[in-house]
Amino acid sequence: MPLPKLPSKPATILATQDYPTAGAARPATKTPAAKKVAAPIIEAAIAEVAKPVRNAATKIKQVAALMVAKPAAPAPAPVAATPAAVAAPAAKAKPAAKGKVTPIKPLKQAEQPHPAKHKPVEVQLKSSASRAADQRGISKLFVLDTNVLMHDPSSLFRFEEHDVYLPMMTLEELDNHKKGMTEVARNARQVSRTLDALISNTDDDAIEHGILLSKLGNKDAKGRLFFQTRLQSADLPAGLPVGKADNQILAVVRSLESEQEGRPVVLVSKDINMRIKARALGLPAEDYFNDHVLEDTDLLYSGIVQLPDDFWNKHGKDMESWQESKNGYSSTFYRVTGPFIPSLLVNQFIYLEPKNGEAPFYGQVKQINGKTAVLQTLRDFSHTKNNVWGVTARNREQNFALNLLMNPECDFVTLLGQAGTGKTLLALAAGLAQVLETKLYNEIIVTRVTVPVGEDIGFLPGTEEEKMSPWMGAFDDNLEVLNKSDSDGGEWGRAATQDLIRSRIKIKSLNFMRGRTFVNKFLIIDEAQNLTPKQVKTLVTRAGPGTKILCLGNIAQIDTPYLTEGSSGLTYVVDRFKGWTHSGHVTLARGERSRLADHASEVL
Repeated sequence: MPLPKLPSKPATILATQDYPTAGAARPATKTPAAKKVAAPIIEAAIAEVAKPVRNAATKIKQVAALMVAKPAAPAPAPVAATPAAVAAPAAKAKPAAKGKVTPIKPLKQAEQPHPAKHKPVEVQLKSSASRAADQRGISKLFVLDTNVLMHDPSSLFRFEEHDVYLPMMTLEELDNHKKGMTEVARNARQVSRTLDALISNTDDDAIEHGILLSKLGNKDAKGRLFFQTRLQSADLPAGLPVGKADNQILAVVRSLESEQEGRPVVLVSKDINMRIKARALGLPAEDYFNDHVLEDTDLLYSGIVQLPDDFWNKHGKDMESWQESKNGYSSTFYRVTGPFIPSLLVNQFIYLEPKNGEAPFYGQVKQINGKTAVLQTLRDFSHTKNNVWGVTARNREQNFALNLLMNPECDFVTLLGQAGTGKTLLALAAGLAQVLETKLYNEIIVTRVTVPVGEDIGFLPGTEEEKMSPWMGAFDDNLEVLNKSDSDGGEWGRAATQDLIRSRIKIKSLNFMRGRTFVNKFLIIDEAQNLTPKQVKTLVTRAGPGTKILCLGNIAQIDTPYLTEGSSGLTYVVDRFKGWTHSGHVTLARGERSRLADHASEVL
């Protein structure tokens, strides 16, 4: 637990159990810092604990020692010449005299929280060497592992004023991974082309002294690029295989540390085991976190905000209201002005559910201009008359999601939520209603990342759709649910409807998306949390005129290596598209699959 900030003047704040006996002692001098707290307590504490000390610096050390001391152990004496300054143990302390000392509530920082309720300390992204260099304002030398370059080909230019060092083994591994049509192979080839452009028209002396990373027009990269130009030997612990690539990179880091004394050398790797080995050897290592959209996913935009209880009292003055009919539905608009408006975003959902029995208010922000906003009431999709292909909203968030899915002005929709919150079912129902009923789109295109949860089942026979069908089990399950609602036509009618639906749903693989353009399509990207930001960009830029794109996923279930909740492509698009007039996002909170599934998601 970090210590509170030490006072600049002699004063101390102790926990209740550490209070000394308020007996007859010589009075202590009152200070301005002591007056800010309860004066009698500080006088009694200083009278017992603070005997004359040599200077103010010694007194501050004494206060710090007392604040971190355990309640059951005596506080150490900061000055050897004054043994009487040692405070009595809390167990032997006499109760305070009644009326002389007023006990105050101990500070939360001095309390020891229960282990079960204590929030775990967040892992520091930067190593201690990096943090120390940042405090001193020294430029660092980053040694890049191969997986960093293959994960983000532009990572060379993401280190600002610091220098980048590439070991020869990193170049060897790049060469080994350049073959193939995978995303990793493409990234390896892109890095090779970037390095070739950097070293072109450069003499040997420039390579030895570093190549400017801003040579290709990247103005943010103010450092230099260094290559390993000679054999560097370092003593690694006996028993480590010398021929292994990771160990050779670690040897280069250790050798650079000894060569460049006083300059921090930091290994950057996406491989957790590589960082663990480096830390075990006493080498500074850290993750590549420049691709993180958010450091804390709790700050991710949810698309929903609850209005304060006094919202209408503060924003109802000079309010205007009117009605408009759009897409066959009449909605009410309000123009309000007040202090809460600047914190809102366009297309964000707002709600107010009064506790005094008044009718709740559900709306969406349509326009924002300074402290003035235009709010639109929502269509109630929880009512049976407004059902979408037989599906009605079961909770507030599903109603918000259906308002986005059924809005033709909204071209890009992202839905986040745990298993069973209805992401796929709502998307399919909205797609079928707008393809087969209103004919707003030509067909539904479904795609997803083919990352297996368990062991891979090998190559699959058949066409593209037949190969993708095992990955689309979730859509087949939801289609069965949607087909069961049509009971008027009997068995033959359901079969004909199912054939019609199947003819309007196309299942495509991500491998063949590059270069395509979709016109008047309803594109559903499932399991989007397994996509990298680059892959999401490739997919979203496929949209032609009249196309609506949906991204569904749960960032708590990422199966792609080297992707985290903060660097996922789904997190990336949610953060980048918030506030755009033609996009919307909703985080679905409640599971509606079954009581068993809801309980399992909570306790397992």
